Amino acid sequence: MRPRIFLLPAALAGCAGESTSPPEVPVPVVEAAAVTAAPSSVLAALATASVRDADSVVVRFGVSGGALDRVTPAVQPAAGPIELPVLGLLPETEYRLLVVAFGGGASASSDTLALTTGALPADLPQFHAGGPAPSPGYVLFSTGPYGVVIDNGGRVVWYLRFPDGPSLNFQAQPNGRFVARPGTADPLDVEPLVEFDVLGRVTRMLGCAGGFRPRFHDVLVEPDGGYWILCDETRVMDLTAIGGQAGASVTGTVVQHLGPGGDVRFQWSAFDHFALTDLPAAERSGPAVNWTHGNALDLDAEGNLYLSFRSLSEVTKVATRTGEVLWRMGGLRNQFTFPTAGAPFLRQHGLRVTPEGGLSLLDNFGEAESSRGERWMLDAGARTASLTGTYSPIPATRANLGGTTQLLPGGGLLVAYGDGGRLEEYDAEGARTWQVEGDAGYVFRAQRIRSLYHPEEGLTR
Repeated sequence: MRPRIFLLPAALAGCAGESTSPPEVPVPVVEAAAVTAAPSSVLAALATASVRDADSVVVRFGVSGGALDRVTPAVQPAAGPIELPVLGLLPETEYRLLVVAFGGGASASSDTLALTTGALPADLPQFHAGGPAPSPGYVLFSTGPYGVVIDNGGRVVWYLRFPDGPSLNFQAQPNGRFVARPGTADPLDVEPLVEFDVLGRVTRMLGCAGGFRPRFHDVLVEPDGGYWILCDETRVMDLTAIGGQAGASVTGTVVQHLGPGGDVRFQWSAFDHFALTDLPAAERSGPAVNWTHGNALDLDAEGNLYLSFRSLSEVTKVATRTGEVLWRMGGLRNQFTFPTAGAPFLRQHGLRVTPEGGLSLLDNFGEAESSRGERWMLDAGARTASLTGTYSPIPATRANLGGTTQLLPGGGLLVAYGDGGRLEEYDAEGARTWQVEGDAGYVFRAQRIRSLYHPEEGLTR
């Protein structure tokens, strides 16, 4: 038992030759420390311990025989055993670890822990990457059955395998979690999106209210756990009056804002605001009509909603207080003028709102030579839009399917070229600063994150 010093009441103290001592400051204690490999990845581990009288806890670790020169972010202890993820490990490597607790100006360490990591899965893709001036941090995307995070050299530093794949879209979210929509063997399943933590542990399912089918293309999870999600609604309609079939199955996009408990805070449906004739005639003649194909959503500083509709080649702004369509840009119902002739973009993906109130997107088919990333400045009052930045792949690449953009600090852009097999980063002037070398595979979405432990830190959409 730890000895403690007690002060006498003032009335009993102060006798000649006697002195008082300050009260004892408790010293941190670390007990029952252990480390286990993460079940989902050989590049991650979980340290656990019981601590007392501590205000923060970290894990110091390093390769066996070397210095413990890596440190996990500090965690504030709560009641019960504390969990500390250890991420970014090397495969087939022996490590030594210490759980270290701090408090009251002192620290305490556990006994030395040992962990040997396993071999990487044989089917995990390997990448090579580089460039003259990459942004700091890591890049995450889906590839085959995996969600992966790579460093700037292309090394896989984090991965999670999905039995039927993550359905192309794997994202970091502002609440510090990741989201994917794993597929299932049954194509008729209503497949929810899955939220999971940095160790790959599922935290909850994210679906659409009202029986609508979630779209894998985009989702935005808020810090309080609420989320914005794209959904599909399919109606059987008679389209003979507009050149279609009598019993056509028409699929339109529904957008929902749901609270953490699944309560509907906002809902907007294309069926309430658009016409079937907004779609080119040739695309509404068959038995199944992919009417709008919503593939991206974002919010501006005022909380208004921006939507990208691939089938319509249109970007739409919606007032989230009223559901009113504020304007439509591109497509057959375009309300903007542009400085050059022709369509501003075609079959776009990866819509994001820029800090100055403009847009970035991947223009899949707007240019004859290649798909490219674009930035647009808007004057909504005058209904004019100016192209202020272009970001082109080397060599020229056509993204027939998929692709995204992510704004980066300093005005740069990370662009995934979908099935074009390119993943590149550019500075504000459009110069390439980093890329995955060779064929990156089908990269539907890519994101830069600064931290494996806290993917929400400094995260841009």
